[in-house]
Amino acid sequence: MGLFRKDPSLWKRLTDGMALHDVWRQLRSEAGSSYGLYSRKMDSETFRRMPRWKQFARIAAALFWELSAARRVCLILGLLLLAGGRQERAQGPMILGVLLVLLVLGLELADRVMMKRDLEIAREIQGWLVPKTSPAVAGTDIAFVTLPANTVSGDYYDAFLRPAPPGQPATERLLLVVADVAGKSVPAALLMATFHASLRTLAVDSMPLAELVSSVNRYTCAHSLGGLRFTTAFLGELDTTTGILRYVNAGHNHPVLIHGDGTIERLETGGMPLGVDDEAVYQSGESLLSVGDRVIIFTDGVVEAQNAKEEEYGEARLLELLKSPLEECSAALLGRVMASLNSFVGSAARYDDITLLIMRIIPGA
Repeated sequence: MGLFRKDPSLWKRLTDGMALHDVWRQLRSEAGSSYGLYSRKMDSETFRRMPRWKQFARIAAALFWELSAARRVCLILGLLLLAGGRQERAQGPMILGVLLVLLVLGLELADRVMMKRDLEIAREIQGWLVPKTSPAVAGTDIAFVTLPANTVSGDYYDAFLRPAPPGQPATERLLLVVADVAGKSVPAALLMATFHASLRTLAVDSMPLAELVSSVNRYTCAHSLGGLRFTTAFLGELDTTTGILRYVNAGHNHPVLIHGDGTIERLETGGMPLGVDDEAVYQSGESLLSVGDRVIIFTDGVVEAQNAKEEEYGEARLLELLKSPLEECSAALLGRVMASLNSFVGSAARYDDITLLIMRIIPGA
């Protein structure tokens, strides 16, 4: 403690400026997340019936066999030297044992640092694929947020203008997209990038929305490992002149459309998730939006987020929170939802990516 008194900034650097209770909460969350990760790999009735100490022993054994052969040998030798040195009270073998164990830990830490650096680069690249600010489209107020469960995310959101289909008035068409690739972390993030590339490439063509979704589906099927890596998605296209929202729901959570009079509509029309069947047919739905109407699009990470008691946040809690005054801007409503979600989850580990997009119709369209 004297070292910290001499240099108070050292403690701040060690804790990234967090309070002690926040450090402890983060440690509990990370420990719970790691335990949950490895216990799910052994998800069997036999494992669940074991005493907790046996579960820890089984997980420790699994971690041991994840080491390379050279590191397993070093670790065993180090532990044997530590045990033998303590029995014989010999400092030499004990010191050598400590050094061997520290060598293994150091090598594993070096691997983790390199992996984390690569993932941070991947996260930065992924950030280039999604908008950082909402598009300035007259008559709309848009806010969005995404929180990856890991360093990189399998969720995708976008909002951009595209040309009107042939034979229709040349009005502005605002395309809203929220998608969720099955799985998490790097594999899901890579497929998210291919989804972004195909969507942005195909959306340049002025094809109708349902045809656009079918084209994206065919591309996704070619990269979905036979449907194992499917993608749920919601695509909505707003005609900013008429206020008509055409949409396709490809197996996604049903977005919520709240009209100015308080009535709620769920946007369900569409078809199966993308990447399952390259001949799938998608239907488009249609709703007329007026000033004060809100569209809330979210991934399942929002409603399925769990607290420490393994209770889900749920759609009922989300719908109750979405009942807000007409004049509340999208960013304010988004902030309230995320504050409620964070309060509910607390220090519990998060196992799924969270993405939420809100669009409100305002005067000026």
